Amino acid sequence: MSQTQPTDHTTTHNTLVYDIRQSRYINLTSRCTLRCKFCPKHNGSKQVAQYDLTLSKTVTADDILPLLGQVDKFEEYVFCGYGEPTLNLDALLTIAKELQSRGAQVRLNTDGLGNLFHRRNILPELATCIDVMSISLNADTEQAYVEHCQPKLTHAYSAVREFITLAPQYIQSVSVSAINGLAGVDIEKCRTIAFDANCHFTERQLDIVG
Repeated sequence: MSQTQPTDHTTTHNTLVYDIRQSRYINLTSRCTLRCKFCPKHNGSKQVAQYDLTLSKTVTADDILPLLGQVDKFEEYVFCGYGEPTLNLDALLTIAKELQSRGAQVRLNTDGLGNLFHRRNILPELATCIDVMSISLNADTEQAYVEHCQPKLTHAYSAVREFITLAPQYIQSVSVSAINGLAGVDIEKCRTIAFDANCHFTERQLDIVG
């Protein structure tokens, strides 16, 4: 497969899709259920690689669909930006179903709070169009999670733990991630949480994005 060249897909200065390595990323929203201290957007930067992910509008499926490109040029399509994709759930589902109809592999990067936010189990809906899911756990205790992730919703840590337990029942490949380098976080205990839920584990490094 030939290397994909960086492409600027902007609409009125909004980067809606962006390419890293052989993946096309879909930037659905700037809204988030967390205010993570380690997130670059809370430290003066909304950039990943050479892309500014600032959004000045509510993104719709109609905004994204013309930008999907040829699916055989990409290893996967990833819902991921500086916001939580499941907060724009209708657009996510519409786009993901279209991608699957074209034969693409679709991954969702999520903070695992979609069920808590929507007050229902959204995993059956996601199961219709998401092949791979990456869930950010980020801490092995509620205290550390609240300290580093600063959730906007109450009971967020128990909600993400429940989501991690449920997800493999619906999604064929689920990975749980945590960041090595956060004070008070035991990365090996995070790994155990993932494995106990029949998930893969991804160890990320602090201050490395993309």
